[in-house]
Order: sequence, then structure tokens, then C-alpha cells
Amino acid sequence: MNGSAVDDASTARSSLTEISNTAVALHREHFGRGPGAAKTHVSDNLVVCVLTDVFTPVERTLIEAGQEDRVRETRAAHRAATDGIYKARMEAVLGRRVEAHLSSVNVEPDVAVDVFVLGPEPDRIDIPGNGTGPA
Repeated sequence: MNGSAVDDASTARSSLTEISNTAVALHREHFGRGPGAAKTHVSDNLVVCVLTDVFTPVERTLIEAGQEDRVRETRAAHRAATDGIYKARMEAVLGRRVEAHLSSVNVEPDVAVDVFVLGPEPDRIDIPGNGTGPA
């Protein structure tokens, strides 16, 4: 690897870490505790943050009592209520508009996934027929 490739890889890792740290901070702010771990994946216009060990003690109690659906419903309602906050924070980190934010939780294993669908890159204009947008 040449110096430029090493710098690019280092910058990419740093960016992924910053995105993961933002996802962790948002979780901590809104659920009272951070997840156990976070890892971010980026591909084209998708940013996927995978968070593990996400449930609060109250949620764990409900899950153990067979109320998993209530936890999912509450998380879905929370996501809808905080959608603008999550989008704005990720836009600030990513430097791109977030068109959509989707979130899902799984009980076993204890994992949550936040997906951010990004708009076009700032310097790219989608014009029908130029290969960057719908024809």
C-alpha cells in the first residue's frame, strides 16, 4: 500500500468510528444507556449502524414476561417521534442529506439496526438521462 491508500483507509475508519459514536450517543440520550457495542457499514447511499446489547432494564423485564411486541411497538413509536433528531445528527456527521431513517430491533440476539438512506452527494446533480438519476 502506498501512503495515499493508507491515509484513505485511516480516514474511512475514522469516519466509520465517528458515525458509530454518533449512533451510540443518540441511543444513550434517548434510552438512558448506550449500547454494548456499535459497528457501522457504508455502501453507496446506505449507512447501517448495528448496535448490540441495546435493551434497557425495563425492556428486558417486558421481554422476559413475554411482552416482546410491546417493546417493539414502543421502540417504533419512539423512532417515529425522534426521526428528525436522528436524521439531523447523522446529516451533520455525514455531510449529506438523510432521506430516510429505518430502525429495527431483534430480541435474540439483542441487536438493533439503524439504516440511513442518503440523498445524492452535494456536488452531484441528478438529471434524467445523464446516468445519475431515473431516465
